[in-house]
Amino acid sequence: MNMATPQPDIMSEQLRQTTCPYCGVGCGVDISCNASKRAVTLDTVKGTPEHPANFGRLCVKGTNLLETNGLNGRLLHPTMAGKSVDWDTATDVIADKIASTIAQYGADAVAFYVSGQLLTEDYYIANKLMKGYIGSANIDTNSRLCMSSAVAAYKRAFGEDVVPCDYADLESTDLLVITGSNTAWAHPVLFQRIQRAKLKNPHMKVVVIDPRKTETCTIADLHLAIKPGSDVALFNGLLRFANKQERIDKASVGRFADGLDEALESASASTLSEVAKICDVDASSVKTFYEIFCEATRAITFYSMGVNQSSAGVDKAQAIINCHLATDLIAKEGCGPFSITGQPNAMGGREVGGLANMLAAHMDLENLEHINAVKTYWNAPVMPKGQGLKAVDLFNAIERGEVKFVWIMGTNPVVSMPNRGQVERALSKCDMVVVSDIVESNDTLKYAHIALPATGWSEKDGTVTNSERRISRQRGILPPPGCAKHDWQIMCDVAAKMGFAEAFNFTHPSQIFCEYAGLTGYQNNGQRQLDLSPLQNITQAQYDAMSPLQWPFTTSDELQGMQGLNSKRPFADKQFSTPNGKAKLIPVVFKAPQQQTSKLFPFVVNSGRARDQWHTMTRTGKAAKLLAHTSNASVHVSPHDAKTLGARNKDYVALHSAACVDAPVIYPVKIDEDMRKGEVFIPIHWSAQYGSHCKLGSLYASAVDPISGQPELKHAAVAIEPVRFTTYGKVFVASIVQNAQPSEFNFLDEVALQHACDYWTKTPIEGAVLTANTNLSGDASTVFNIASNKGRRAFTQDVLPLLPQNTVLLQFHHHTYSVCIALVDDKLCFAAFLGDEPEQEAAVDANVGWSVPNAWVASLLNTSISLETQRKLLRTQVDEAFLNGDVVCSCFEVREKTISDAIEGGCSSVTELGKKLKCGTNCGSCKPALSQRINQHALIGA
Repeated sequence: MNMATPQPDIMSEQLRQTTCPYCGVGCGVDISCNASKRAVTLDTVKGTPEHPANFGRLCVKGTNLLETNGLNGRLLHPTMAGKSVDWDTATDVIADKIASTIAQYGADAVAFYVSGQLLTEDYYIANKLMKGYIGSANIDTNSRLCMSSAVAAYKRAFGEDVVPCDYADLESTDLLVITGSNTAWAHPVLFQRIQRAKLKNPHMKVVVIDPRKTETCTIADLHLAIKPGSDVALFNGLLRFANKQERIDKASVGRFADGLDEALESASASTLSEVAKICDVDASSVKTFYEIFCEATRAITFYSMGVNQSSAGVDKAQAIINCHLATDLIAKEGCGPFSITGQPNAMGGREVGGLANMLAAHMDLENLEHINAVKTYWNAPVMPKGQGLKAVDLFNAIERGEVKFVWIMGTNPVVSMPNRGQVERALSKCDMVVVSDIVESNDTLKYAHIALPATGWSEKDGTVTNSERRISRQRGILPPPGCAKHDWQIMCDVAAKMGFAEAFNFTHPSQIFCEYAGLTGYQNNGQRQLDLSPLQNITQAQYDAMSPLQWPFTTSDELQGMQGLNSKRPFADKQFSTPNGKAKLIPVVFKAPQQQTSKLFPFVVNSGRARDQWHTMTRTGKAAKLLAHTSNASVHVSPHDAKTLGARNKDYVALHSAACVDAPVIYPVKIDEDMRKGEVFIPIHWSAQYGSHCKLGSLYASAVDPISGQPELKHAAVAIEPVRFTTYGKVFVASIVQNAQPSEFNFLDEVALQHACDYWTKTPIEGAVLTANTNLSGDASTVFNIASNKGRRAFTQDVLPLLPQNTVLLQFHHHTYSVCIALVDDKLCFAAFLGDEPEQEAAVDANVGWSVPNAWVASLLNTSISLETQRKLLRTQVDEAFLNGDVVCSCFEVREKTISDAIEGGCSSVTELGKKLKCGTNCGSCKPALSQRINQHALIGA
């Protein structure tokens, strides 16, 4: 009997190129991996040197992509009512429910709520299914919360949603105005490009307009700390000033734009003194900004969520566009109003009509010719009769019972939407909630009747479009885990079961891309800048090998496929996508935010991104390294307000608003000298998954821009008051205990945790390397910040029975705090530090307070510790190496005091700090913070 010789499973090294799944910069990523017949392993991640978005750079989130790519916490099987089912059962139920809902209540009782995390191909299928085959425009996206105001303003001004700038413009401009964007944290790679450009061009000016003094201000020649929401007044004032200075060539502007006189009339009341009053800044600073702008021959206004997330977001963006049109600083190198998106494929979603008020391919739901064109191209049986429900209206309609079925894909609206309580009520009342996601648990999945496992980054295969209109491939490198499927596949399966198999008979994302590309050219006739039709016949091989491409393309009869395809600047000929070919200036007037302060609610809440985190942390929250810089959410308060409140750093405060009528939102205080009086800032990422009272969205009312429907998420009116507990503490839990059987150790069980604590937050931390024989998954250890209305000893008595039976317990009770540690086989598995007061910044003696650096305890978890180390733990005698403050550089864990010592020792530049400490030499995300500390030291010395 001849037996075939088994072939060895040879590993081969490969380089795979893909795109980062985080912000709208769209960085190219090189993945070094090893592939065999059995498996593919991802080894290292680096920026793609030739990618035009990042030229090899990655921020700290991109650098740590592999640390967030594990399968722990992944949703791997479809579930119904929490129980695993097969795909056939799940899609049968979904298809039947959609069909029965349409039959009983009409198509508008069905809705999709999708995400800028989807690839363009996923987005296209969702839009086609909803608008062309279900027959409703009730498909909206979390991009509504991101840039829909910018979209509306571009459409009003240019006739089409086209960002008229490129990243290269940021490097070739004479003046960069950054407004409503902490670019240093939200888009670090672009910030580094701006830094380099400013170093190379000493004449380049940077103006930062932001109520807070952020790390972005480290490159600013001028910082205008305007009152939140006053942007329209500021830019109307600029328009009026430019006219008074005869900076506007009315005859020239009239050749390519309409509406100048009307816009000037609307800005006529915006005198310098009036602007200074509304914006709450001194008139001389305002005038300086206006003079710089009017003197510039090239200028970019770079704006993001601080402009868009407003009840006047469209008018804010319009006021910016008006200034660029009036001064002819548009449609040429280094010029224009540049909206930067927050998500990796927010632009792709806009292209395919992912918003409820848009059709695919930049066509309109108000235009009958467009509706008929799309219907014909899709061979669609039905089309919407008008616009669908925008995000806030959608969840209101669900609560009212008008929408009976909602399918949520790749987003977590319970956390990200305003008025969290209303969103929760809506989902709890909905007949059927389907959620497609990569995680098995989040705040929204709690309400899902059916949960569907979707593929994530490194598995998804398709395209994304970044903020400069550049299409890049996000390539599938790993096979889908478990039973996970691509989003487009899931929707095609449901469509087939609804009787639409022929229209959704796709087997590869390249087929979807080609159909979409063809639609962009269908009956276009040069009317729209978005025309990808030269790509409609590319092969699968060409699609797989696609290099980054930027639209609009040069138009030529010879251009077919990928050969010779070049991009051009939008509107370079000053011909816009309007009926008469002219852009439009739209008159706008200042309107105050809807959520106004009062005696009851005297503080303004602003919110935004933290440097190392992303959205609701379903990915970044898995990497302990990314939590080293900011381990939990705090409320940033000015020193004046902290004194008025009687609050120290790390004291707890409760926040209430008119929208938040139930349980308060509670955060520790972070005193911040860069906050304006009467205003506070809270990072957006931490949700109820990470803390008992981390429900920031509860504070915001459902206030929206009347045109775009974008919520006002930068301005809520709140009351703040100190909140006191009897006991405060930190509880550290080792991986070895976390992975024990629930019967052995259930402290991480939410019910037990809530029973023991009145307040808690949790943070993964990096501990010691686990030994191979522990049979653990390698999850990070966890630290809980807790507060309880029980005394220290009573709290300990509640917690200790939850520990495994084979632990050795050691306790020590100090004057104002207690310590309890637990050992399993001499390894530290648990440590609790409980005090009568909140933890303070510096280590202090037992008569004053307590302080325990996370890194110190984390370094001891899962390790055998000596008797001497046990004594140090019980006495909170911290090793000196860990008394260096917070992490500034996440890549190399370089801390505040180490950096300060180096600066005092003579390091006077970021480069010198990098040579000495390595900080800033990897991803570069910490460079603005390093600059900030150097500048602060120079001011103190002066």
